[in-house]
Amino acid sequence: MNARVHSIETFGTVDGPGIRFVLFLQGCALQCQYCHNRDTWDLSGGKAMTIDEVLSEIEPYLSYYRSSNGGLTVTGGEPTLQAPFVTELFREVKKRWNLHTTLDTNGVNDVKKLKDLYEVTDLVLLDIKHIDNKKHMDLTAVSNARTLETARWLSENDKKMWIRHVFVPTKCDDEKDLLDLGRFIGSLNGVEKFELLPYHQMGTFKWEELGLNYPLAGVASPTDQEVERAVQLIEKGRQGNEPDSETDRMYPSVS
Repeated sequence: MNARVHSIETFGTVDGPGIRFVLFLQGCALQCQYCHNRDTWDLSGGKAMTIDEVLSEIEPYLSYYRSSNGGLTVTGGEPTLQAPFVTELFREVKKRWNLHTTLDTNGVNDVKKLKDLYEVTDLVLLDIKHIDNKKHMDLTAVSNARTLETARWLSENDKKMWIRHVFVPTKCDDEKDLLDLGRFIGSLNGVEKFELLPYHQMGTFKWEELGLNYPLAGVASPTDQEVERAVQLIEKGRQGNEPDSETDRMYPSVS
């Protein structure tokens, strides 16, 4: 079984607990305007690797992953586009080394078709790009319905989550949206951590290398004050979660 691999990182420290081997896969269904890995969108790009080839890259660093309570994280792009490979890889690292497994996903694929993958996933890093569907479509060209359905399913099936949200000034800074995001997160079970990731332009050069115009070229990174305001509003929404909020009515359950 092969996968299209963009790159690997052997000492990752931000994509899950401990020190981690991070596998970046090719292909993404979203078209995020702020994407800092624009070259991962094409599913046919990157390098073909087998399960055994990936395992051989992991093995030399096992002592670091074990001693730090780390493990393996698969990200992208969007790793669920290559779900059979990721499922088998997670099974194999558990069978051989009992490594902790983390999936970094935007949740855009049908969660009910990914149950085998989530059975061997210890932690899900779920990226919620925007809580407002219309604004989500403007930012990513795709609806957020599947992402919120994935969050609901993970919540109802006792899966551990870290929720991530890239905070983009002018795109994600509306007070109501931040409160609604907090309310939605507050309605979920299994959320161990929420991470607000300040927008940056460090991936601009990748767009330029591909001969593309960067969509958010005029948007500056948020100030510390803007980030703090966003965090406070999201936390206010979480603490004041209302069961009958608009988001809960739209996505009440996933069976």
